[in-house]
Amino acid sequence: MLRSFLFTITRESHLPAEISMTALRVFVGLAMAMGHGLGKLPPPEGLIGGVAAMGFPAPLYFAWMAALAEFAGGLLLAIGLFTRPAALFVAFTMGIAAFVAHGADPFQKKELALLYLFVGLIFVFRGASRLSVDRLFAR
Repeated sequence: MLRSFLFTITRESHLPAEISMTALRVFVGLAMAMGHGLGKLPPPEGLIGGVAAMGFPAPLYFAWMAALAEFAGGLLLAIGLFTRPAALFVAFTMGIAAFVAHGADPFQKKELALLYLFVGLIFVFRGASRLSVDRLFAR
């Protein structure tokens, strides 16, 4: 069951659908890793303080987990390796960002986190396309 969850590929019959989902996965993964995760490694004091202000215990640990979810999760999503778990970590982190860190903010402040959250959920439920590293392990 774990192997099925980690490496099952949703079969698409149309090559354009495969290419479009692959392009979305690669773009979102790289945008998350390079645009959001890379700047948080190592976690700056502002991130650690923000995590502490949200009430998380061990804020340094959770700041590292958030930064790694964004950076490593984004890279794994981009290459299509462990796509579902990587997307789950990205989606969970973006859910915390949208509903906890920016919970009281206007929609415009939450919008990007919500977009990453929902795209992450698409890949949690769908898995990678056939154009992924996961496909090599599915055999």
